[in-house]
Amino acid sequence: METYESSKTVLVTGASRGIGKGIALKMASHGYDVAITYRSEKEEAEEVAHSIEKDYGRKCIIFQADLSDEDTAKKLVGKTIEEFRYLNVLVNNAGLTIKSTLAEMEIEKINFLLNLNLKAPFLLMREAVRHMKEEKISGNIINIASTRGKRAYPDDAVYGGTKAALIRATESVALECAPYGIRVNCIAPGATRVRAGNDQFYEKLGNKIPLKRLGTPEDIGQAAAWLVSDQASYITGETIKIDGGLILPGMPEDVSPEAGYGWGNM
Repeated sequence: METYESSKTVLVTGASRGIGKGIALKMASHGYDVAITYRSEKEEAEEVAHSIEKDYGRKCIIFQADLSDEDTAKKLVGKTIEEFRYLNVLVNNAGLTIKSTLAEMEIEKINFLLNLNLKAPFLLMREAVRHMKEEKISGNIINIASTRGKRAYPDDAVYGGTKAALIRATESVALECAPYGIRVNCIAPGATRVRAGNDQFYEKLGNKIPLKRLGTPEDIGQAAAWLVSDQASYITGETIKIDGGLILPGMPEDVSPEAGYGWGNM
């Protein structure tokens, strides 16, 4: 009879492409059966599922989900448990950025970002923790935040604010879950290339990063797989920046173009 100790299952939200896809594929390569969500990219989600099943021999189930709807979280976790019986890992990846000055931002966009980037991870964590505690699962939760939750930028009060709040919430949930052996951590990616094209822009941006390149979805996937492994069993409540050193320099006093850092024009 399968138990949670012998099963390895993960739910990754927003995994039809980009960082979520990178995490889903890497978790499958480490022996996890995977549930993924998408909002509108059905064909891309099906391609991810096909890769997981073909390349890694793991099961992958797909859910269409509007995570900005507060009723979705309970249904999503419930369906995942129904399919897999146990949920060992939750990765809250789905999110969206909208850049705007706060004074110019429509209330609909503010509410959308708050619901998708913050309320949805809260509700998904709530459902996952309830299941893990009930089944006595020493599980893991990873919240995907952003370096923009750690460093202020203009036109970024709402998106950056949701990511900063998620980082802070991760710490409290980690304390609440520690007595049950459930670890809760956060990954804060920096500039990560998730789409092809626009090569000139990405080359310029990469040159401004201390390690001289953009991040990749695989970079984030590698970190997620390690963070939920036994190798990281003494880590909880932590936020790991994966940004090639992007935000380390801050705003330099050197105003010459070759200084290369800061949020000004490239």
